Amino acid sequence: MVSGIIEEDEMKQPTLGNPQETIAVLQKYNFVFQKKFGQNFLIDTHVLDKIIRAAGIEENDCVLEIGPGIGTMTQYLACAARRVVAVEIDRALIPILEDTLGGYDNVRVINDDVLKVDIAALAEDENGGQPLKVVANLPYYITTPIIMGLFENHVPVKSITVMVQKEVADRMQAGPGRKDYGALSLAVQYYARPYVVANVPPNCFMPRPKVGSAVIRLDRYEEPPVKVRDEKLMFRIIRASFNQRRKTLANGLKNSQELDFTKEEIENAIACLGREPGVRGETLTLEEFAKLSDILSES
Repeated sequence: MVSGIIEEDEMKQPTLGNPQETIAVLQKYNFVFQKKFGQNFLIDTHVLDKIIRAAGIEENDCVLEIGPGIGTMTQYLACAARRVVAVEIDRALIPILEDTLGGYDNVRVINDDVLKVDIAALAEDENGGQPLKVVANLPYYITTPIIMGLFENHVPVKSITVMVQKEVADRMQAGPGRKDYGALSLAVQYYARPYVVANVPPNCFMPRPKVGSAVIRLDRYEEPPVKVRDEKLMFRIIRASFNQRRKTLANGLKNSQELDFTKEEIENAIACLGREPGVRGETLTLEEFAKLSDILSES
């Protein structure tokens, strides 16, 4: 628990958010960036304000922040929300967070890998079991496992507002026929409504990443936009459809190690869908994949 005694009007003023302050904190603790953790700290107050607004943080919200770094965005979140739980994997950052968040008595820091944290139990302890809002500046290498882990494990999450690689944000909101449309697009859009809030250039980070970033908000559906009998089968079909993009949908499904349907069953299912034999998976909508899954589940 990070806590401290401070006047409320002082507590509600972030002290981090620009390059000079970030450099001063890093030098004070002789912090060395860990490449394995994909650390890029935000150093632009305008972007920080935009993230908080985009996340729709309100005074009664409980926020889960993944990868708080030195606590820059955590301060902004603590000023807007009732409660902030920040999960940081790098032990070297914990003393820094104890310093930068010392005046915020509504923040709890957990030193752990978020993929190993019981988010449902955390929501029960911190928010009476009600859904959390997730806000994060995610390391590029682990973006998809974190987001899909939150969705697939059906943990109580209302929305996810995250900074990700721009290419990944584009894939999340892509539709059929686009070159960046794929399994990630369909998986995200099955669970949530995505929209890109802002594009963020490399100079807004320390150290600078080699590619552009984007803030994307994912609003969790109470019920998925399509109904499907076997959710796991549908996603096996989706993965098989995009594993070899140059192949037709039929060939992709026939060659998959995850599926066990005959050539005839697959071709009949595609015909029942009202599609031509040579159709490619990248042209199918989420609704069509759900229907295809239901047809094949009866084979």
